[in-house]
Amino acid sequence: MFKKISTLFFTILLATASFSQDTTQQIIVGRKNDKSQINKPYVILISADGYRSDFTELYDATFLKSIAKIGVTASFMTPSFPSLTFPNHYSIVTGMYPAHHGLVDNTFYDKASGKEYRMGNKQMVADGKWYGGTPLWVLAEKQKMLSASYYWVASEADIQNTKPTYYYIYNEKTSIANRIKEVKNWLTLPAEQRPHMITFYFPQVDHEAHTYGPNDQHVADAVKFVDSSVNALQAELATLHLPINYIFVSDHGMTKVDNENTMRMPVAIDTAAFKVPWGDALIHLYAKDASKIQSTYEALKKDTSISVYKLDETPAYWHSKTSDDKYNRLGDLIVVPHLPKVFNFSTRKTTPGKHGFDNHTVDMRATFIAWGPAFKKGLQIGDFENVNIYPLVAHILELKYDETSIDGKFEVLKKTLKQ
Repeated sequence: MFKKISTLFFTILLATASFSQDTTQQIIVGRKNDKSQINKPYVILISADGYRSDFTELYDATFLKSIAKIGVTASFMTPSFPSLTFPNHYSIVTGMYPAHHGLVDNTFYDKASGKEYRMGNKQMVADGKWYGGTPLWVLAEKQKMLSASYYWVASEADIQNTKPTYYYIYNEKTSIANRIKEVKNWLTLPAEQRPHMITFYFPQVDHEAHTYGPNDQHVADAVKFVDSSVNALQAELATLHLPINYIFVSDHGMTKVDNENTMRMPVAIDTAAFKVPWGDALIHLYAKDASKIQSTYEALKKDTSISVYKLDETPAYWHSKTSDDKYNRLGDLIVVPHLPKVFNFSTRKTTPGKHGFDNHTVDMRATFIAWGPAFKKGLQIGDFENVNIYPLVAHILELKYDETSIDGKFEVLKKTLKQ
């Protein structure tokens, strides 16, 4: 009896630990802004995950519609390929394409370590060795400008031995009111302790669009929640009379897929010869036996419901060729189902809303709206790639960076600024 009770208690303890979330603020003590940084402006980079480029108009996001008219808005922002959460959030803050910074998918195989990176593995997500490039908060901290993060991909990781001065481990328990309150607290600190580079993340639109599809009322409600929350954030911070610049973006869009007739693993793929991490909008095939690549490729080419690529055949705008694969993390073959089809290797029914597809697909288009003292007023611009946000933010904050080490170009968004 005691053994049974002990086993049950241990199981409950494990379950509790698995679902417990750390909501406490993490602070790196001993840092302060250099005197040369104290009078610099502020940037709050806001991401609404899955917020497709047409959602503001489609779901009547009244605040964002109004602010777009007095700030800068793009017709859309092109995500990096694949149009997934982790690769794109990290591309935005590094100015690099996924194959260049190392996060080539939400889940991928690292040939050097023999390990599989998974976005759901908290320990891996917090391990700085997975991340190449120099995120904006690392760029700022290394130049003695303080930064803060209320969530962003990799903000919990020790990248180049540097984390934001103030940050939170990702959780979905903290209310938006408390999150806004904390950002205001950061910006009311004494000048030498005040962060100038802040990231802020919303998961709600992505969650609802996955669960119900992008055309559902739940998504409309999530868009309105984000809209009202951004309005509340800027209204609270307006009382501080600081030169705050806001950049509202999304990582990708969302599309409706056929989740009733999903695709199983193609019979041409021998899992004894290939390692195949999870995927639905695309899968990477990592060869255990290189001699199997060509025959598998030829067999997959016969399947008209998918497209299969060797790396040097991938579209140039994917930036996923062998020469791009800096960390050797792209699959030897990349297999993409034809919309509205998706892969589902599970016994569970998949969701009707998906992303991750070709980044030039209309429904994958992301959002960009910016406003504040650095930006021109009432400017509408055309589309651009998300890697160009990095040099824009660095310029506003007057941070130095190696232009040759990133893919983004300041010239692309220079026209959005007053000077």
